[in-house]
Amino acid sequence: MATTKPETKTTSFDSTLASARTTMMFSEVVSLAIDSFRASKARFLLTMLGMVIGSASIVLVVTVGKTGREWALDSISSLGPNKIEMLYSGGVVMGPDNTSTPDYMTHEDMYAVRDQINGIVASSPMLEYHDRISVGGGVTKESMLLGVSPQYKDIRGLVIVAGRMFDDQDASSHAKVAVLVLPMAKELFGSAQAAIDRSITIRGIPFTIIGVFRESIDTFGFSEISEHTMLVPYEVARYFTGTDIVKELFFKVSDSDMVQPAAKQITALIQSRHRPSSVYTPSILTDVLKTTKKIADILTVVLTLAASITLIVSGVGIMNSMLANVQARLREIGIRKALGATRREIRLQFLTEAVFLSLAGGIIGTMLGLGVPLSVDLLTSYPLPVPWGAGIIALATSVIVGVIFGTVPANRAARLDPVETLKYE
Repeated sequence: MATTKPETKTTSFDSTLASARTTMMFSEVVSLAIDSFRASKARFLLTMLGMVIGSASIVLVVTVGKTGREWALDSISSLGPNKIEMLYSGGVVMGPDNTSTPDYMTHEDMYAVRDQINGIVASSPMLEYHDRISVGGGVTKESMLLGVSPQYKDIRGLVIVAGRMFDDQDASSHAKVAVLVLPMAKELFGSAQAAIDRSITIRGIPFTIIGVFRESIDTFGFSEISEHTMLVPYEVARYFTGTDIVKELFFKVSDSDMVQPAAKQITALIQSRHRPSSVYTPSILTDVLKTTKKIADILTVVLTLAASITLIVSGVGIMNSMLANVQARLREIGIRKALGATRREIRLQFLTEAVFLSLAGGIIGTMLGLGVPLSVDLLTSYPLPVPWGAGIIALATSVIVGVIFGTVPANRAARLDPVETLKYE
């Protein structure tokens, strides 16, 4: 027992001494790094500049990417994120003498969906009819007439630029009113406001223009609305076709999470009301929104990687600066080695200087990068997303760059011969 206690005390003392020595060594390294920065302020500031630009670029690129992503998603969503558009895709009904008739959807299909499926908050049939309209003075224009319900405006997210949309009273009273698309109103009457209360004639029936509309975003022709479209109540449009069939059915659900389940239920219900061979396809924006999110995220990653090249170039600058620093401090290195500094301590000293140099530039660049969206958010009415995650990535990348590109100068300094360095003039 008598021999065990001294060994225990000796071991504890050695551990404490090693811990204290390590703490002092690192604090000394930090102190030497700070002294080195003070001695060569201009060189280190210029070397740090590349890291500042690189870190700020990463944050700003992610900010731009997120802003573009949100703008694209908001623009697509304005077309109706809760919209379900049912389309007839194929199938016929065989009649007498083997004649076949397309098995189109009907107005009654819409009523069945509204009555049997929960969550439907708006619906509209769409009947399409093409004809030439008369605007007076013997002038006629080709046009596309869409027979829809008043709820069609909200389902499709249309914007009324002049006048109003026809309402349920207009539809129930079979009022001869029309709402023109903006390009058509400008072509016929010069402006949207000038078109209000003007009259046009379709197959001898006069219609009063009560409104002018436009789509919320430019669909580049990929929608049922063209530049020569006019909307009329569905009940009135049936005069021109004499049938209950519709080209498309539009539905709107109360929540975007219900879109896909409701689309499946609507498809199954409409299918059950027609021949088994007939095909009806739902069109929803959910898949488009998912694809847009993926594309935007990929573009942001690619742009961020491109911005990271700036950090790599800055890392090369740090390596060159540190190599020159090693060359300028050969006598200092020789003296430290002669006084007992190990290779590990010399390596740690120069590696710490490289990391501090890189991290300092990263912190300044990240603060500048985050300051732009924060300033815009506080000072203007156009809020920008603040990419805090990108700031963390920029700082982490700065440290990694400092370690990678600081290793070569640190190893070179650690391998120097103290005798040769003391002779250096």
